[in-house]
Formats: sequence, structure tokens, C-alpha cells
Amino acid sequence: MQQAARMLAAAQRVLVITGAGMSADSGLPTYRGVGGLYDRDLTADGISIEEALSGDMFDRDPSVSWKYIAEIERACRRAVPNDGHRALAAMAPKFERFCVLTQNVDGFHKSAGSRDVIEMHGTIHQLKCTRCHWQATVEDYAGLDTLPPACPDCGGVVRPDVVLFGEMLPQRAVSQYEQALGEGFDLVMVVGTSAVFPYIAAPVQQAAMQRSATLEINPQRTDISDYCDVCLQTGAADTLVALQKALQAAA
Repeated sequence: MQQAARMLAAAQRVLVITGAGMSADSGLPTYRGVGGLYDRDLTADGISIEEALSGDMFDRDPSVSWKYIAEIERACRRAVPNDGHRALAAMAPKFERFCVLTQNVDGFHKSAGSRDVIEMHGTIHQLKCTRCHWQATVEDYAGLDTLPPACPDCGGVVRPDVVLFGEMLPQRAVSQYEQALGEGFDLVMVVGTSAVFPYIAAPVQQAAMQRSATLEINPQRTDISDYCDVCLQTGAADTLVALQKALQAAA
């Protein structure tokens, strides 16, 4: 922890990459595993949750996808940003740049006050029509009259502006990310993600080759652990709060 705090204090440009573990302390349920919504191999419809939440399924039968989208949103509705989200937001002003790239769709980083955020998989709070240009921001799905919702402008099917299984990443988010990487970072911090996606692992591997600082916060070792200068096998929120306090003390 002391080494991680020193690395953070010495940095000027920081990239933070967050995954599901970042929001675990907010009480968000995972799809699978202990406490998951879908611990069984198949959903009640006899298909996997990955198939139910796939782009192909949404195109074929959006009512199936919306059934599980709404179920997940309902389970997460009372959750709020945790101390880890707030710690990252509090750290940001101390750096030349403090960019947060998240795989999460809960919108918690922005709600907690982070400004430089790339939501690579979108956000459940943004809805858009699949036929026209209508879009809207909602606090939750309690006000949706029907599932799937119909566009108020053209009657087309509405969907959350998130990346479903099998879909391409949004070009705008990818462009933001590529531009940020091109400008460079002297510390890459990965929090609460297994880093299975190449776009997560690549900046860590690149930073390691360029001898930039690398830090991982995750209860288990991952495929990128060997590339990190420091691996803190702990939960996200408490660790980030401790790092934020250490950074404050060093100022």
C-alpha cells in the first residue's frame, strides 16, 4: 500500500480502468456467482443470460432482452456510488489528467463527481430509439409503461444505450480512449476487473514496456497481474479511500 501511494503521488497523468468489482461495494449483484441474479446455467427462458442480453436476441425478440434488462435494473435501482467512486473523484483535481475508463454501465463514476470519464459500454440511464434519433436520460425504468418501450416520436423499439453481448464497442468511446492513450499516462491503475478484454490489458502491457507505473487492485490475480508493479489483492472501495487519504497527506 505504501508503494502504491508513492507511485500515485509521483504521477501527473493517471488512467484508471474499472470493472464490476468497482461497484461491488455499492451492492450491485453480478450476473453469476455467489449472490448473482443468474447462478444457474440457464435463465427461466431456458437460455443463458449472455444469450438473453445479446445483440442478436434483441434484434430477434427485444421483449426477451428487455425482460432481463429490466430485471437487472430493478435489482440495482437502490444502489448508489460507494466510497471508492467518491475517492477517485476527490483525487482527480490533484493531477494534470485523471481519466477514468469504465466497463460498468451504472453511471456511478459521473454521479460521484468524476468528470473525465469514458463509459466504454454505455449507461443504462440513457435510452435511444432503434429507428430514429430520439433519445432520453432517465433515472430508472420505473416510468416505462411497456416492455419493450416504444419511441414517443416514431413508435420504434427503444433500447438502453449499452453494449450487449456480441455488439461492437461504440465508436465515440473508442475514439475518446484512443486519443487519451495517444496523449500518454505515467500511471495506469486497474480496479476490479479481470481484464479479459484486449483494450483493458493493452495499456497495462504497454505501460509496463515503457516502464510507466502500473497498479492493480483486485481480490484475485488476473492475466495482467504479472505486468503490474504493485498488486493489491483487496476490495476496491477501502483501498481507494486509503490511497486518497495517503495522497492527501503527502500534499
